[in-house]
Amino acid sequence: MRYKFILPVTLSLILASVVCCRDDKDDAKTMDGTWVPASAELAGDKWPDEFLKKMKLVTKGDKYTVTFGQVTDQGTVKLDPGKKPKSMDIIGTEGPNKGKTFLAIYELTKDELKVCYNLDGKERPTAFATKSGTQLFLVTYKREKS
Repeated sequence: MRYKFILPVTLSLILASVVCCRDDKDDAKTMDGTWVPASAELAGDKWPDEFLKKMKLVTKGDKYTVTFGQVTDQGTVKLDPGKKPKSMDIIGTEGPNKGKTFLAIYELTKDELKVCYNLDGKERPTAFATKSGTQLFLVTYKREKS
């Protein structure tokens, strides 16, 4: 049942993740496009494949849109590629996460984006890992091929 509670938050985070990049402007350009989750885990538990198949992230510039089934979440992403690991703040502007800010870290290559979010919004994750008793959410996205 934990999955139903976290879905709206997760959607926003996924979308926001796609907006991050290598050198901020270069990363933002690299991130533009459509991304689908290849794997995910929440609080140490692997996310079911049926949930992954329902999600899609689209990014353009500093904007994101995450779709999960019939639910859409939109917002902006503020990147800090100078940090190690690179960091981002995800701010919901429309949908279930409107007015919420999520702190995350990310790694980006041309066709893969890895993001670790803290869904409680209190502290930025320090590693690409989750554990039981937390609200850490780790997602690996693959660029959708046209």
